[in-house]
Amino acid sequence: MKPEAATSGDVLSSLVAAVRLSGSLQFCFMPAGNWQTDDAPAMAALAGSGPAPMPFHVVTSGSCWLKVDTATHELAQGDVLLFPFGTGHQLGRGCDGALVAPTRSLPPGPWREVPVLRHGDGPPDVRLLCGFIRCDALRFRPLARHLPNLVLIRTADDPELGFLRAVIGQMAAEVDRPRPGAVSVLERLTEIVFLETVRHVITTAPAEAGGLLAALRDRRIARALELLHHDPHRAWSLAGLASASAMSRSGLAQLFKTALGLSPMQYLREWRLYLASVELACTDTGIAELAARSGYGSEAAFCRAFARCYHLPPGAYRSAHQHAV
Repeated sequence: MKPEAATSGDVLSSLVAAVRLSGSLQFCFMPAGNWQTDDAPAMAALAGSGPAPMPFHVVTSGSCWLKVDTATHELAQGDVLLFPFGTGHQLGRGCDGALVAPTRSLPPGPWREVPVLRHGDGPPDVRLLCGFIRCDALRFRPLARHLPNLVLIRTADDPELGFLRAVIGQMAAEVDRPRPGAVSVLERLTEIVFLETVRHVITTAPAEAGGLLAALRDRRIARALELLHHDPHRAWSLAGLASASAMSRSGLAQLFKTALGLSPMQYLREWRLYLASVELACTDTGIAELAARSGYGSEAAFCRAFARCYHLPPGAYRSAHQHAV
């Protein structure tokens, strides 16, 4: 029996659908005059235990600069910044400004309203929505392996990003005119911004980016990936996947190895283990059932493979991550 045809968006859809956001935090920073932050990662201390936080900043008005690694970027209204691996960075305005540490000035939570932190005298020159997101998708190594340290999306003049600009405008409105439930609404809007950012990164990745992002641009690999993501629990073999992809086994294997550094079956195992990790964190599905669904002949074999990938056996992973949500 031939597998059901996959659609061209199946890989992206399944990646976005499997993104599990397990927490976020937002606050507004409105400085005036010259200022600068230091480059030490600050969000981890706020986040506590659980998946590593991904800091983000959204410029809702005004301008400032960003320094990360050896590069400096001028930021303007509508810019969205995401640091998938928590890379240290500096924000500031002008030269030799006073050193500020906004995260140290936050009030203790939980918050009924989004905290607004001010610095300096006079009207603010920039308004930043800052915070972090926890996302388990980075545990899927083929995705994380080739993500940049900084994702910077400039929405102001891009006609394709009108929806994202509208969401940013609503985020600013929730801070300016706080209403009951504003904190929860802002959390949901942050999730939308994150998902739109992931989609934008994947769909606009240049060929030289390598890895999964670039592989999706190669129709030959994308077809095989679509099939695997469309039906990940099917008893796939290299021969069956190659036939369904209208390729030879050797040709398919070489393409995967060159683009992803993995064989097709290794990629499938990584994806199945990631899906199992999401179920462990979100459901009470039995480990034996997850082992069978993931293509392992025994629960013990599944537990060994899962522990190698996630550094915890399935039961311990479930306990740690369900408590962290």
